[in-house]
Amino acid sequence: MDSFSKAPGGKGANQAVAAARAGAQTSFIGRVGDDDNGQMMLRELASNHINTDQIQITNQEQTGQAYILLQNSGQNSIIVQRGANFALTAEDVIQFRDTIEQADFVIAQFETPIAATIAAFEIAHQAGKKTILNPAPAQAKIPDALLELTDIIIPNETESELITGIAAVDEVSLAANAKFLHDLGIECVIITLGSTGSYISYRGDEAIVPAFKTQAIDTTAAGDTFIGALASELNADLTNIEAAVIYASMSSSFTVQTLGAFPSIPWRETVSASLEARQ
Repeated sequence: MDSFSKAPGGKGANQAVAAARAGAQTSFIGRVGDDDNGQMMLRELASNHINTDQIQITNQEQTGQAYILLQNSGQNSIIVQRGANFALTAEDVIQFRDTIEQADFVIAQFETPIAATIAAFEIAHQAGKKTILNPAPAQAKIPDALLELTDIIIPNETESELITGIAAVDEVSLAANAKFLHDLGIECVIITLGSTGSYISYRGDEAIVPAFKTQAIDTTAAGDTFIGALASELNADLTNIEAAVIYASMSSSFTVQTLGAFPSIPWRETVSASLEARQ
């Protein structure tokens, strides 16, 4: 180990910060522990203009943490300590029904219990809102009850293969992955492909959006930035899906150029200026 650094982060938190920095009105439902890290996370989220009224403190529990082993190539491996994240319940979510009903998109991932996500997605669908599932950290078996409530799924190629059993290595196999996911009832499939870009399958149309090339220093939070930025840019009826993916890809290209999670997530002004300069 050459060095050690500490920064706020977490999949859901990164996605929320990315959405907020991209200009979306953002609320966060979750739990932190009654420790210094919990207070730090609340301060950091609030400083990013995120509504933290729905974040509860779990007594005698640590705030969730992730230990990231970063290679010289910029790639990483992550060890997650769940902590208070896994104290979140369906009942917690239901009491914040109003917040979910007022949203355009509800985003969830697997660093909190699936039962809580199902409750959130049920409320979202009852209110006619769109749901976005990031199936990470990766797991092979996802309950049908959750998939049936998912409008947009955004795995990377490894996560998609784990769900479908089909290696995502070319356009043919990507289409096979998408068909598998569509057959589960999911309307829109976006598979992120790292430095290659992103694959979109929606209503019979397919596209690969190339990544913006850059020198990767740390890929931590790149996928989370993509998802949060996408949600901020996407129309509620998904009519601008490809343009939103381009915006999300540019956002991620900035994230990989800086160490850490929150510190690396760009603001809209930076992303928009770079996109305009390329036109």
